Amino acid sequence: MECTIHWLPGSGMGMVAETGSGHLLTMDGAPDGGGRNLAPRPMETLLAGAGGCTAYDVVLILKRGRHAVSGCELKMSAERAETDPKVFTKIHLHFVVKGKALPETAVARAIALSHEKYCSATIMLGKTAEVTTSHEIVEG
Repeated sequence: MECTIHWLPGSGMGMVAETGSGHLLTMDGAPDGGGRNLAPRPMETLLAGAGGCTAYDVVLILKRGRHAVSGCELKMSAERAETDPKVFTKIHLHFVVKGKALPETAVARAIALSHEKYCSATIMLGKTAEVTTSHEIVEG
């Protein structure tokens, strides 16, 4: 996996990441850190990437189990250390999974499998942060 970060001179602290798959992702810093608040912070991007990784797992596991999943929303909250390097110390993942007659046990198992085995991003972040999960199922 590769990624190249380009600082955008004249933008304050604006940066563009070019991923190995050829996609662009813009990031910026807070105004008090030289940024102009024009894009997500790098740590927000890290959190969003971890959320995308685990939500992807949950949907894929449910689909492979032939469950009628039709939606997945992941609400994330995180706390960071007060002092540098200000790592994540707590991350909570709340899954809202939508589908037709989704078994509670299947949803719980998909989340557990992602959390414990498949999601490299949340497993890696779990080395510094307490990662917790919860979920709800919406019929539809």
